[in-house]
Amino acid sequence: MPRWSFRLAGLVSALCAALNAAPSTAAPLGHAPYLGADLSSTNEMDDCGAVFRQNGKAYDLFTLVRGHGGNLARIRIWNDPDWTRYSNLADVKKSIRRARAAHLLVLLDFHYSDTWADGDKQIIPKAWAGIKDDQALADALYRFTFDTLMALDAEGLMPDQVQVGNEINQELLGQADWRGRPINWKRNALLLNAGIKAVRDAGARSVIKPKVMLHIAQPENVEPWFKAATAAGVTDFDMIGISYYAKWSKYSMSEMGATIKRLTLAYPKTEVVLVETAYPWTTDYADPLGNVLGEDALMKAYPATPLGQKQYMTDVTRTVLENGGVGIVYWEPGWVSTRCKTPWGVGSSWENATFFDFHRDNEVLPAIDFMRTPVPPAAP
Repeated sequence: MPRWSFRLAGLVSALCAALNAAPSTAAPLGHAPYLGADLSSTNEMDDCGAVFRQNGKAYDLFTLVRGHGGNLARIRIWNDPDWTRYSNLADVKKSIRRARAAHLLVLLDFHYSDTWADGDKQIIPKAWAGIKDDQALADALYRFTFDTLMALDAEGLMPDQVQVGNEINQELLGQADWRGRPINWKRNALLLNAGIKAVRDAGARSVIKPKVMLHIAQPENVEPWFKAATAAGVTDFDMIGISYYAKWSKYSMSEMGATIKRLTLAYPKTEVVLVETAYPWTTDYADPLGNVLGEDALMKAYPATPLGQKQYMTDVTRTVLENGGVGIVYWEPGWVSTRCKTPWGVGSSWENATFFDFHRDNEVLPAIDFMRTPVPPAAP
């Protein structure tokens, strides 16, 4: 179980707040299943005036997640995001403090970019763009990872789990026009192993020994990627992370579950987590900014309604757990519409896929209770 250093008064205050939010049914900290949410934008949402409500009362989002059965917060970090003051080291420290106060495990998600890295693009940080030697680039990635983790550990904020890259379907530290380019596995393995070694070396100096996760977008891509990665010598990982969105995946929910089952058999010492998923509760808008998840993101069995969103989350959670997966993380349930600007415009492109009803002053939606889904009994 993680150890934290904070004053008893703060512990009592955080515990009381969590109990007031709702009866907690979360798993004991440090143990699977990991049920939680990516809360990376929460500090920004708070600064933009967002209010998250339950029965009309305002709540801290971290506390609300814990109160509804969650035990994990996922937090992203960019290298040098000079276009925003969020998701940098200072912001990550604030987020991890909030997670610890709410008694949540922390999964730190290194994007290794100055902006969004995803299954289509892995854009090298500008500070490293001039490095042409692969070993020198691996050394820079190692140093950034190690220094970040040691800076967190110095303040009692070492994460419990670390992603070495975000949706790393493409080759790490690439360019915008690399999409679809075959991966140079000699280079890619060198970079991945540098990041993994940095996590191991930082963990060796800390009370908390973070688990290492490698994360691939969409289940149909996971098995071939890991087959290639292990053949290239990338073997020292503890967790396999998967993104699953109906909009971008060719797989049904049952096919996603079957993939997880096969992964648990192929990598028996590795935990498999659905580390990103989401579903819209409406196709309405709260602002002029278009929504990412529209009609093209819907599955036949799940209408874009509050109950449809809840049923999707209940079913996807059961599918993961019944097939041997050990965790489900909802992506950005608090990225609601506000007056603030994004690179795409004013407001949010995700407000219809949050856990908060903008028709009712951001009242919490029933899908948040996916984290209370009963855990199936372990196989004999």
